Amino acid sequence: MENNNYYILLYYCYAKIENPEEYREQHHLFCVENNIRGRIIISDEGLNGTVSGLKEDCEKYMAYVHADPRFAKTEFKIDEHDKHAFTKIHVRYKPEIVHSALRHLDPNVKTGKHLDPEEFKKLKDQEDVVILDVRSNYEHELGRFKNALTLDIDNFRDFPEKVKELEHLKNKKVLTYCTGGIKCEKASAFLLEQGFEDVYQLHGGIIKYGMEAGGEDFEGKCYVFDNRIAVDVNKVNPKVISTCHVCGTDSDRMVNCANPSCNAHVAICEECGWKMEGACSDECKDHPEKRTYDGTGYYQKNTNGYNPYKGLKRSGNKNQITKLEGEPTNS
Repeated sequence: MENNNYYILLYYCYAKIENPEEYREQHHLFCVENNIRGRIIISDEGLNGTVSGLKEDCEKYMAYVHADPRFAKTEFKIDEHDKHAFTKIHVRYKPEIVHSALRHLDPNVKTGKHLDPEEFKKLKDQEDVVILDVRSNYEHELGRFKNALTLDIDNFRDFPEKVKELEHLKNKKVLTYCTGGIKCEKASAFLLEQGFEDVYQLHGGIIKYGMEAGGEDFEGKCYVFDNRIAVDVNKVNPKVISTCHVCGTDSDRMVNCANPSCNAHVAICEECGWKMEGACSDECKDHPEKRTYDGTGYYQKNTNGYNPYKGLKRSGNKNQITKLEGEPTNS
């Protein structure tokens, strides 16, 4: 039996941050001191992260976030795990907490009506309802709600352009959903701006729906942005909807192509995974920079020179790390 002594946390919060670079350093330092790993984005408009750590360290981290009045309303989706889901900590400043090309929209001012998982479950099958998946192709190809409308987009920043194809749905109830809820905040706000009147969003996203409503009618697996790659959601009526990219058999085993120049996110069955050495094609298999495949299909992202310990030193207390004066922690 596995000892699930770790948590994986998924969260976001739209809140004005006056000095995001300064806060990034403070936040980063807390993570290093408490062995929190993962990827966190700090922006003028808020914060967005997925992190892992021992349960007691994650409890400290959640308390740290909630203690700041700006982020007191942050809701954490908490999943138990048997180890860290990340190998490093990255806390970066970016202009948006999710790249949307919709910086003018503030979800704290106007966004779609939030539905908790049970409310979403009751509403999703009504006649005048459209369930809209606002995620990228590789995500909804692996798993999506039964009868959901999907968009042909490679990145969320392409969403605004695709909304032009949805004009005929303006008289419907539109229920948006994504992995954890963050994309829906901007997506539903944009739909309202474009004249859609009855717009909703699944609060907490697919992850919360699986935890609180059993995941009913979510078909396939949910792509996640940590080393698990994909997770089960549906405990009621699960179904595999994706096929192996190589041989075409049913498979919900997600792999990032071993060729870093490709890095396609595709379903590849275990047999083909080993046969192709984690590559999605013969061309990628023969690529000179192909990464070593370990059976998972997960590879640590390129850090682009980011060093989480730069500008930090250990004090006399071996467990305490402090920032060197005058040195940046972000390279």
